[in-house]
Amino acid sequence: MKEKQTTTTRRGFLQGTLTVGGATLMGAAVGQAQAAVPQPQEQPGKQGYHETQHIRDYYSTARL
Repeated sequence: MKEKQTTTTRRGFLQGTLTVGGATLMGAAVGQAQAAVPQPQEQPGKQGYHETQHIRDYYSTARL
């Protein structure tokens, strides 16, 4: 049997370089897009459980 001999051609080298470069740029773009998303500001004093009219209505209908 003949063994396949692999040689790196100029065309194959350029294709590989473009593939790696494109993947690198996509990774950088995704990282910047995630960093650009504004984080919601937490409002002091509105943390934790608080009973609203909607919750009171639910409790009144859920009683046995």
